[in-house]
Amino acid sequence: MSILMTRPVVPAPKKAFVLTKDSVLSKDSVLSKRKLFQANSLKGAALATLTALSACDLAPTYQAPHFIVPASWHGQGLFHDAQPQETVMRSDWWTLFTDPTLNTLEAQAMAGNADLQAAAERFIQARSIVMEARSDLLPHFALAFGSSNNKSSSDRLFRYKGPITATDEFYGGMASWEPDIWSSIRNRVRAQKYYAQAQAAQYASARLSLQAELATDYFALRGLDAQNAIYTQSISYYQQALRVTQTRLDNQDATGIDVARAKNQLYMTQARQLDVQAQREVLEHALAVLVNASPSSFHIPEVAHQDTAEPVFPLGLPSELLQRRPDIAVAEREMAQANRAIGIARAAFYPHVSFNANGGFDANGFDLANLANSMWSYGASVTMPLFEGGLRRAQLQRTWSNYRETRDHYRMAVLSAFKDVENGLSMTARLRAENTRLKQAVDAAMQSQTLTMTLYKGGADGYLDALIAQVNTLDARIEQAQVQARALQAAVGMVRALGGGWNDKLLPTPDQTMTFTGFQYEGLHHPTPVGGIDSPPNPNQYENLTTTGPETPTAPPETTKSVSTKN
Repeated sequence: MSILMTRPVVPAPKKAFVLTKDSVLSKDSVLSKRKLFQANSLKGAALATLTALSACDLAPTYQAPHFIVPASWHGQGLFHDAQPQETVMRSDWWTLFTDPTLNTLEAQAMAGNADLQAAAERFIQARSIVMEARSDLLPHFALAFGSSNNKSSSDRLFRYKGPITATDEFYGGMASWEPDIWSSIRNRVRAQKYYAQAQAAQYASARLSLQAELATDYFALRGLDAQNAIYTQSISYYQQALRVTQTRLDNQDATGIDVARAKNQLYMTQARQLDVQAQREVLEHALAVLVNASPSSFHIPEVAHQDTAEPVFPLGLPSELLQRRPDIAVAEREMAQANRAIGIARAAFYPHVSFNANGGFDANGFDLANLANSMWSYGASVTMPLFEGGLRRAQLQRTWSNYRETRDHYRMAVLSAFKDVENGLSMTARLRAENTRLKQAVDAAMQSQTLTMTLYKGGADGYLDALIAQVNTLDARIEQAQVQARALQAAVGMVRALGGGWNDKLLPTPDQTMTFTGFQYEGLHHPTPVGGIDSPPNPNQYENLTTTGPETPTAPPETTKSVSTKN
C-alpha cells in the first residue's frame, strides 16, 4: 500500500501593502499566520497519513477451502437421511439408548471429569492471552517514585573535594504508545482470538471423546456381564452333565473318558469365566476414573441381559459434516491463525513508530513540589530494518509454509471425518446383520445341545456328540454377546463420527473470547462463561472420590432361554 504525502499550498495574499510602519507590522502578522497555518496543515496531513497507514492490514485475505463433496453417503446402517425437522442430532444422544445407568454415568462424567475441566481451563487461559495481546493496542502509563541515600569513600583516588554524602528523592510518571500502523498488533490479537476459538472447539472435542469413551466402555462392560451370565448358566449345565456321566460310569454305561471330557469342559468354562470377570473389573475401574470416583469404592451392578435399544440417528448430508465435527473446526481455526501470522511477518519489513514521555520531580531533599526541581522528556522513535542477513525474509517464508501446512491438515481432517462416517455406516450395518444371524445360530445350537444330551442319556448316542454340541452352543452364545456389544459400540462410534450433536455455531465469536473490559477489576477469578464452556468456581467440591456408583437398575424381564439336562 502506498501513501502519497503532499504539502498543502497556501494561496498568496491578493492585497498590496504600503510600506509604512503600520503596514509592515500588518505584513509580519500575516506572515506569522501563514506559517502557523502551514504548520497546522502539515500536522493535519501527518495525522491523516498516520490514520490511513494504521488501516493497513498486510495479512492475505482469508477464505477457508471450499471442498466438493459427494451428495450422499455410500454406506447404510442404523442411520437414516435426516428430515427437515430432525437435521440436528441431540446433544444428549446417549439417552436414546434408554439405559438409566448410562444416563447417570454420563451426567456424572460431564459434571466431575478432571480432564474435561482442564480443557475448560485451557480455554479460559486462551481468552486471557487475547486480552494480553490486546493490551499492546492501548497506551501504557506508569508511576515511579523512590529515594536513596549515598555515601562515597573519603579515601578513593581522585575524590572530588566536596560532600561525600548525598540524597536523592524523586517521583514522576511515564507513558508509552506504539501506533499499530501495519496492523501487526491487531493481527496478533486476531490470531489469539482464533486460538481461543480453537481451544473452544478442543473442549467440545474433549467432551465428545469423554461421552463416547464412557458409552463404549459401558457397553463393553454390559457385554462382559452377558458373557458372565452365559458362563454361569453353562457351568451349571456342565455340572449336571458331569453328574449324569459319573452316574452312567458308576452303572457301567459309560467309560472314564466321558467323565474326563465332561470335567475338562467344566473346568475350561470356569477358567474362561474368571477371565471375563477380571476384564469386567478393569473396565469398571476405567469407568470410575471417568466419573471422578476412586475405583476402590465404585461399583456398577451386574445386568445379565443386553436389552439396550439400538436407536436410529439422523445422518444428514455429507456437506454438513464440516460444521458438525469439533476437530474440523480446530483445524480451520488453526488455518485462520496461520494466515494472520503472515501479516505479522510482513509488518516486520516496515518502519515501527513509538512514542514515549516521562516527567516528575527530582531533588536532593524533600522539596519535590518546587517547580525548579521538575523534569520531563518526551519523544518519538522510528526503527526500520535495513540489513539483517535475510532474517525477516526467512520468517516470512516460514509463515507462508506454515499456512500451507495448516491447509493440508485441514484437508486431512475433512477426509478422516468422511472415513470415520463411512466406517461407522459399514460397521453398524454389518454387525447388526451379524448379530441377527448369530441369534439364529444360538437357537439352532441350543436345540442341538438338548437333543444330543437326550440321546446320550437314553444310551442312543455317545458323549462325544453331546460334548461337541455343548462347545458349539457355548461358542455361539459368547460370540453373539460379543457382537451385540460391538454393535452398540459401533453405534457410539458413528455418533462420534457425526459430531455428537455439536455444530460450529456453538463456537464463541472472536469478540466473545475477551474476558473483561478496560476498567474491570472484579470477577477476574472466574470470567463469564461463553460458548457453554465453564469451569467450576469451587474445585474443592470434586475432592470427594468416594462415589459408590449408579443405583441398581430395574432388572429387565427374563429373555434368555434356560438350559436343563432333564428330558
